[in-house]
Amino acid sequence: MLKPLSGRHSRRGVMEDTPFLSIIIPAYHEEQRLPRTLEILNGYLHRQTYSYELIVVDDGSSDESSRLMQQCMRQFGEQGLFLKNERNRGKGYSVRRGVLSSHGDYVLFSDADLSTPITEVEKLLGSLRQGYDIAIGSRGLKTSDIQVHQAWYRERMGKIFNRIARSLHLTKFSDTQCGFKCFRGDAARSLFPLQSLEGWSFDVEILFLAARRKYRIAEVPIQWFNEPNSRVNALTDAMKMFRDLLLIRYNAWSGKYD
Repeated sequence: MLKPLSGRHSRRGVMEDTPFLSIIIPAYHEEQRLPRTLEILNGYLHRQTYSYELIVVDDGSSDESSRLMQQCMRQFGEQGLFLKNERNRGKGYSVRRGVLSSHGDYVLFSDADLSTPITEVEKLLGSLRQGYDIAIGSRGLKTSDIQVHQAWYRERMGKIFNRIARSLHLTKFSDTQCGFKCFRGDAARSLFPLQSLEGWSFDVEILFLAARRKYRIAEVPIQWFNEPNSRVNALTDAMKMFRDLLLIRYNAWSGKYD
C-alpha cells in the first residue's frame, strides 16, 4: 500500500523523512509558463496529506527563466530544489539529473506546461498501489481523454515513431512520449544511471531498460491538453529521434546495457 508520510525533507540538514513523492520538472525557455505551472503545483501539493519535494531543472535557458524560477521556487521552501545545467543538454539529461537528485518513495516527471494535469498523478499512483513498478501516462489508449489535439502531422509522426519502436522490439506501448511518468523511487534511481540518450527519445530507452530488468510497467490512460508552443521541431527533432531508436537497438546488441 502507498502510505502518506508526515515528515518533510530538509535540504539544510539531515533527511527528516523520505518524501512520499518527488516531482521532476525539466524546463527550457519557460519564462512565460513556469510561474503559472509552479503556482498550480504549489496549490495541489499543499492540499495533499503526504510529504513531497519539487525539483525543477533548467536546461541552460538563455532567457529570464532561471531568475523567475528561482523566485517562484521560494514558495516551496525546503521542499523545493532548483538545478541549472550550464548549457542546453536536452530533456533526457535534465530528467535524469532531477531523478538522481531525488529522494522520494515515488518519482514523477512531468512536462513544464502541465499538458497532463497534475491531478492525473493519482491514476499513476493507483497503478503503483496495485504492484506496478512504473506507471506511464498514455494518450494512445481508447479511454485516454484528449481534450485538445496536436496538429494532425504531429499526431501522425508520433504514431509512426511508436510503431517503429514496437517493430524494433524496444517497447510494447502505444505511447512512449507522453511526458508524465511515475516510478517507484528505487526503480527510477536504478534505471536512470544507465540512460545514455539525452534528448527526446530517452523515454523509450528507459522503458526498454526497465523491461529488460523485469520491472512491471502499467500504461495508464490520462487526460491531456495539447500545448501549441511545443519545443519539439517536427522535422529535425523527429529525425534525431528515429536515429535514436536505432542507437538503442545497437546498444542492446553490443552489450552496452548488460
